[in-house]
Amino acid sequence: MKVTIHKLFDYLLETTASEPPECFIGFSLARSPRLKDFLPDLDPDLSLDWNGASFLGLPALRQRVLDQARLALPLDSVLITAGAAEANYLLFRQLLRAGDEILTEAPGWPQAGVMAKAIGATLTEVPRDESTSWALDPDAVAKAITPRTRMIFLTNPNNPTGRLIPEPDLRALAALADHHGIWLVVDEVYAGLEWVGQRPPSIAGLTPFGITTGSVSKALGLQGLRTGWMICQSPDVILDAMILRENSSEIMNVLGEHIAEIALRPDRLTAALSCARTEAQAALDRLDQFITAEPRLSWHRPEAGLIGLAHVTGTTGESLARALLAPPWRTFLLPGSAYGLPDYIRLGVGGGPEARTEEGLTRLSRFLAQA
Repeated sequence: MKVTIHKLFDYLLETTASEPPECFIGFSLARSPRLKDFLPDLDPDLSLDWNGASFLGLPALRQRVLDQARLALPLDSVLITAGAAEANYLLFRQLLRAGDEILTEAPGWPQAGVMAKAIGATLTEVPRDESTSWALDPDAVAKAITPRTRMIFLTNPNNPTGRLIPEPDLRALAALADHHGIWLVVDEVYAGLEWVGQRPPSIAGLTPFGITTGSVSKALGLQGLRTGWMICQSPDVILDAMILRENSSEIMNVLGEHIAEIALRPDRLTAALSCARTEAQAALDRLDQFITAEPRLSWHRPEAGLIGLAHVTGTTGESLARALLAPPWRTFLLPGSAYGLPDYIRLGVGGGPEARTEEGLTRLSRFLAQA
């Protein structure tokens, strides 16, 4: 079946085709570094051919991936991919068949629904309820499992609410995967940007059925590298994903691999996350103050990551988002309809000063006052 476009990407395509916004209250990644930041650590004689060491990806990079995830697994447990999106795509394509069932969360990352439809699998959504601050109930997941369930796909922290799955719940979900023999895929692209508690353990270390996907895109602002990964204890899963990738992107871009390896070196990673956390924490505090003072908005402050959902009254999220894009406001935020929630907007605190978030909030306030 043809892969159809999901609402989130459709909206992004439409908005980027018109005059660019001046302000962003929807930036979902940390401020992006510049190439010059990495030049001193790059070998000018570096060949731009395939890395020549492994089809799984640069070995040094795969070790950095395991180290940042705090996993003591073999190097061959990691496959480097074109971002977490490709890692997820490869897993959906190789592990799901027509007639299978996939469980996911709602709201959640819409890629699961798009791919389930294309494959002919049945999508079952387990709701995250705003009345419980968007928590995911492992018992609800357990009750949704049927004999045809082949995969559970989740994000941690949740995209788009920023709610974390705490370690006890992760272990409960891992036990479900073990008991039923089903794959448990957890997209961890915002790992390292926790505001409440510690980073939860990566699911690939909790069960042989656990698969972690991630990237350098969000927390490190390196989206343009298109460098991500999957981590899985099953050699067959990694091999099958590599074979499918051979028929699409084939191999990773070697420059992206080397820059990502530099970015994930412990000293560089610590400094980058510290900078991203400092900027995002200040922006998140400001956004929280803004929403608290704005009578038409409410939210549950994200526990991690750079985005959250705010409920809006008196209009729909899409009407608000589209009106804000037009002159004189020229301000970007994402409508909750991208996640099937028309009465919400997705707000983000990434991008650093270049996002002009404070000016965007001023414009949003003025618009809400007159709308």
